[in-house]
Amino acid sequence: MFSRQIVIAAVVVTGLLVASGLVLVWRPAIAPISNSELPRVNERVVRHGAELAAIGHCNSCHQANNGKPYAGGRPISTPFGKIFSSNITPDAETGIGAWPEAAFQRAMHEGIDREGRQLYPAFPYDHFTKATDDDVRAIYVFLMSQPPVHNVIPRNQLDFPFGFRPIVAGWKLLFLREAEIRPDTDKTAEWNRGRYLVEGLGLCSSCHTPRNILGAEEKGSAYAGGAVDGWNAPPLNSESLAARTWTVDQITEYLSTGWTRWHGAAAGPMADVTHSLAEAQSADVRAMATYIASLSPQSASAPESAGRAEKKPVPGASADVVAIFTGACANCHDDREGVGPSKAVSIGLSAAVRQSGPANMVRIILQGIQPPPGAPGAYMPAFDNMLTDQQIASLAEYVRARYTTEPQWTDVRLEIAKAKQ
Repeated sequence: MFSRQIVIAAVVVTGLLVASGLVLVWRPAIAPISNSELPRVNERVVRHGAELAAIGHCNSCHQANNGKPYAGGRPISTPFGKIFSSNITPDAETGIGAWPEAAFQRAMHEGIDREGRQLYPAFPYDHFTKATDDDVRAIYVFLMSQPPVHNVIPRNQLDFPFGFRPIVAGWKLLFLREAEIRPDTDKTAEWNRGRYLVEGLGLCSSCHTPRNILGAEEKGSAYAGGAVDGWNAPPLNSESLAARTWTVDQITEYLSTGWTRWHGAAAGPMADVTHSLAEAQSADVRAMATYIASLSPQSASAPESAGRAEKKPVPGASADVVAIFTGACANCHDDREGVGPSKAVSIGLSAAVRQSGPANMVRIILQGIQPPPGAPGAYMPAFDNMLTDQQIASLAEYVRARYTTEPQWTDVRLEIAKAKQ
């Protein structure tokens, strides 16, 4: 009798938990709209939405290689598998053309699509939830003003059980906090604007903060450095690896152009970010720089001459690697501060050479640095088809020894193999 009561109680409790879970997960679909219900084009709002979309670098994620702007299909690698970005053009069938504003607001603030499905946090609504309704509305109006592109997105390639969308609701319970950012009255208006953009639409911490085993940012280690697409995003806090402390002016220039003579050029995913920010309002970019500089207390007032990078001899270096460095690197990078057409600076000014792992250095050597198509900018050729893996490894180790006093990397060959996959 007693055991029967335990079984009944267990069934009841399980049923209640399942029912509660279904209530938590379930969201109603929002009725689609027709072409006649699309928002009216307001040039001022569209322009503002375009600037905000640039700050959020929406197209960087929502455009595949050789694809149309905002048409989606870009693969995003995660520890749980591969997710393909969605089509956010106003195509009614494959994009968001049937989405009313309420559906777009819900996706940005809650991570729920128009049909009521849970969205994976590869779409960073944990940051977008901090954006105001007015700013989200402006982005919506801008996207709905773009040319519709019919583009069927590939199915996500996620490991079991992560392809089961309802489990995302559990992730949200643990990590999603829906709240706008309130101004700090002890700070300037520029700092507060920068904080709003960096923490919200700019989602800077999504790359520059380490993540836990469930893929959420470790809030206790905010801006302590992270990883994205095989690249290491350096710390933005007091643990910065920069040879010279960043000033507000330098950060502003870097974010706007992808380059500054005191730190070098943006590469990898950061290059995409700076290409987008080139389309943002200069006042907003400077506000972001002001907030980012405050994350590292000495940044705001550091003189440009601080931390000058010096090169040194490398005892025991082979004649072959010295010859490769002399022929491929020294002419641009030794004793240079961005004055040539390539805008190359001393390698010692790059944080990549001081990082604990060789990921960024290897990828820069392999892939080079390219300016946006048709635009001026820093340039470095790719050496993946010019040098062997062993030569690339020796070169990376040589510049590490030449420009830093850090211990030598031990996994360069492994990182080269990973980068080439």
